[in-house]
Amino acid sequence: MTAASTRAQVPHSPMLAMLLMTIAMLIAPVMDIAAKYLSAWLPALEVTFGRFFFQFLICLVIAAAAGRITRLRARQPVINFVRGILLAVASLSFFTAVKYMSVATAISIFFIEPMILTVLAALILKEKVGLRRIGAILVGLLGAMIILRPNLAEIGLVSLLPAFTALVFAFYLLINKLYPVEDDLLTIQFGAGLSGALLLGSALLIGSYVQIEGYEFVLPTPGQTALLALIGLISFAAHGLVVAAFQRGSASLLAPLQYVEIVSATLFGYVVFSDFPDGPTWVGIALIIGSGLYIAHRERIRKNEAQAEAVPDI
Repeated sequence: MTAASTRAQVPHSPMLAMLLMTIAMLIAPVMDIAAKYLSAWLPALEVTFGRFFFQFLICLVIAAAAGRITRLRARQPVINFVRGILLAVASLSFFTAVKYMSVATAISIFFIEPMILTVLAALILKEKVGLRRIGAILVGLLGAMIILRPNLAEIGLVSLLPAFTALVFAFYLLINKLYPVEDDLLTIQFGAGLSGALLLGSALLIGSYVQIEGYEFVLPTPGQTALLALIGLISFAAHGLVVAAFQRGSASLLAPLQYVEIVSATLFGYVVFSDFPDGPTWVGIALIIGSGLYIAHRERIRKNEAQAEAVPDI
């Protein structure tokens, strides 16, 4: 999961954009694999806190080295805080899910996010959604049900957490539609790291004080601390690569490449945990990918039509 990109005046370079996006999608699942590995010893809440805390520290170090500590203040502090909270909730939900299910399966279910965003945009932003996109949404949800069915039977309602993650992340993207990002990448990452660490750190303190099982702080070993730092670093790097890719290439060009994440998650999951999706799961994945690509295609057509209508006749 990576946050939405910022806009900047960068030369258009489709090949470089595709390369950057591919690298981001290849390394992003490493974060989830590490989180799943750590969940055997540390609560998911603590692992998620580690992600945002170390992301915050990395931004702080980079800002200090660049002499721009005083310029980390966001132009939209409240909106950026809300963005960080939504990312923290989504990350906690997803890291909890991968404790009980394979990373590839969780990521596949998460990719119903474009369908949820389309529905939210229609309900809240009053965007028009045609019958073809409605059909694509239904196909994608069917794919999610195919994947979810055996997981619901085996691990219960926790298997719905990737879908909840997709819902929260769709709201995050919806906020970006309503309030376009006005800050640079480092400021955005710093704000997300700070707000996420504050929220999750507070929850961890409360859980430890009240002694809520699964929410208590566990002192990590040096090796576990290094993995937590790695999760924060990958989060920072993957987000940066995605932003750089979208600055150099169009969304329609890069949208198909996001599904490389399923391939890399499957590979890493098999190597580390011997997890591999079964036949029905691959059918569900294919339906979700196909519907997601079609929705992206229809969105591109809709934007092109809107731009053409906006051009005055001369």
